[in-house]
Amino acid sequence: MLDAPRVSEATDVPAPAPPRRIRKVLLGAAVVLLLALLVVPNELGRLTPAALLRIPIDGLAAVALAVLLPTRFRRVAVPVAGVLLGVLTILKIISLGFSAVLDRPFHPVLDWPFLVAGADYLRQSSGPAAMWAAVAGALLLALGLLLLVVAAYRHATRLALRHRTATTRTVATLTAAWAACALAGVQLVPGVPVAARDSYDQVIQVRTGAQDEQVFGALLSTDAYRATPAGDLLTALRGKDVVVAFVESYGRVAIDDPELSAQVGPALDAGNDRLRAAGYTARSAWLTSPTTGGGSWLAQSTLLSGVWIDNQQRYTTMMASDRFTLPAAFGRAGWRTVAVMPATTTAWPEGAVYGYDQLYTAPDLGYKGPRYSFATMPDQYTLHTFQQRERAPGHLPVMAVIPLISSHSPWEPVPKTLPWDAVGDGSVYDTAAGSDDPAEIVEKRDRDRVRHAYRNAITYSVDTLVSYVETYGGDDLVLVFLGDHQPSPSVSGQRASRDAPITIVARDPAILARITSWSWQDGLKPGPTAPVWRMDTFRDHFLSAYAR
Repeated sequence: MLDAPRVSEATDVPAPAPPRRIRKVLLGAAVVLLLALLVVPNELGRLTPAALLRIPIDGLAAVALAVLLPTRFRRVAVPVAGVLLGVLTILKIISLGFSAVLDRPFHPVLDWPFLVAGADYLRQSSGPAAMWAAVAGALLLALGLLLLVVAAYRHATRLALRHRTATTRTVATLTAAWAACALAGVQLVPGVPVAARDSYDQVIQVRTGAQDEQVFGALLSTDAYRATPAGDLLTALRGKDVVVAFVESYGRVAIDDPELSAQVGPALDAGNDRLRAAGYTARSAWLTSPTTGGGSWLAQSTLLSGVWIDNQQRYTTMMASDRFTLPAAFGRAGWRTVAVMPATTTAWPEGAVYGYDQLYTAPDLGYKGPRYSFATMPDQYTLHTFQQRERAPGHLPVMAVIPLISSHSPWEPVPKTLPWDAVGDGSVYDTAAGSDDPAEIVEKRDRDRVRHAYRNAITYSVDTLVSYVETYGGDDLVLVFLGDHQPSPSVSGQRASRDAPITIVARDPAILARITSWSWQDGLKPGPTAPVWRMDTFRDHFLSAYAR
C-alpha cells in the first residue's frame, strides 16, 4: 500500500497560534498601555518622550497591594484597585483633551460643567446628531478603556505573584527612587516631576476645591460699593448710554502674534482713524482673564461682579449670592439695564442675579437668517437689533452687556458686513453666507487655516463695533469692548498669557479725562507696555473713576 504523499515543509501552512498565546500577547500589550497611561502627564503641552520616564507611585502601590495582601483580601482588593486605576486613566484622558482646548488640566470636582458646555458646542455648531454621536462614542470609549485597564491590572498582578521575589525587589527599588526624586524635585521636563503622583494630586484637588469655597465666600462678602447711595454712583456718566461688549476669544495673541497682527493690527489702526475722524477718542489696556480657550461665562461674571471667578464652583456660589454687580450699580443709579445674549438659546435665570431690567436671549432677538456654525446670528444683527429696541429716539439712558459671538470657534463661516439699513430681520443673510467651509470641515483644518480663520473672525467683530459707533454713536454713547479670553491653544499656543485687550470709546472728552490716571494708551490697540490689570479689578476702577 502506497503512503499518502507528504506535503513539503516549504508548503506547510503554519498552525494558527493558540488562543491562549494570543490572549497573553494582548494582555501584555494592555499592561504596557496601562504603564504608559500611568506615567503620561495630564497636560498636552507637557507630553514629551522624556515625560514617559516618570515613576508612577500609584502603579507601584497597586502592584505592592497585589503582592503583599493575603489571598482572601486580594480577591476583593484587586478588582477594586483595577476599577480605581481605570477611573484615574479616564480622568487623565479627559484632562489631556481638556488641556488641548482650555490649556489647563481637568479638575475632577469643578470642571464637569465644561463637558456639558462642550456637548452644547457640538450641538450648536454641528447639530444634535453629531452631539449625540460624540457623547455615545465617548461613553463607549470610556467603558472600553475601563475594562481594558481592569483586565491589564489583573494580568499584571498574576505576573507579579508568579515572580513575587523579583517583583518585591523591583517595587522596593522604584519606590526608593520615587521618594528620592520627590524629595529632590527632579524634573526631566519643566513642570513634569519624575516622581509621578497623579492619584494623590487628584485627592489634593478635591480638598483645595472645598477650601476654595470658603475663601471665595469671604471675597463675596467684602464689597466697598455694596452700600453706596444711588446719588453717589456713576454720576459722571449720567445721561450716557453705556455698552459693555465682550468679543469672544479676542485675546492678546490677536495683537502680539506677528502672523495674526498682520491683519488684526491694521484693522484696529484703521478703525481708530475712522473713529477719530468722527470725533471719538479711545483708550486701551490689557485685562488678565480667569480663563482661556473657553468658559466665557467665567470671564463675564468676573468683570461684572468684581471678584475672581476661575471655576464653576465659584460661578455657582456667586450666582446664589446677592453680589453688587456692575449692572446692578447702573440700575441703582437710574439706568435701564439690559443683557443681549445671542448665544443663549434657553432660559437664563442668572440674568436676575446681575440685576437686568431686560434680558434678550437668542429666541427673543427674532433672527430669521442662517446660523454661522456656533454663532446663532452675526454680530452686526445683534447690535442692530439692540439699537432698534433700546436706543430708539427718546429712550431712557441704557446700560447694556452684549457678548458678541461671531468670533467664537470654529471661526468660520464669517458673515459679510452689510449696510446697517439692510440688516432687517436677518433673512438677507441667506444671500450673504460668508465662507463656504461648513463647521465639520473647519474643525478638521490644519493649524495655519485655523489661525487664518481666527484672525478673519476677530477682524469682522472689531470692524462691526467700529461701524456701529460710526453709525449709531453720538455724544451720549460710551462703548467698553474687550476680549473675554484668549483663543484655544490651537491658535495661541500652549502656555500663552491670559491677557485680553480692553478699550473705552467715547466722543465726550470728559469721559476719557476721568481715566487719565489709569495710563491707558491711545487708540484701539494696546501696546506691550500698556497696563495689565486682573479682570476682577475693573469694576472697582470703573465705579471709582465715574463716581461723584
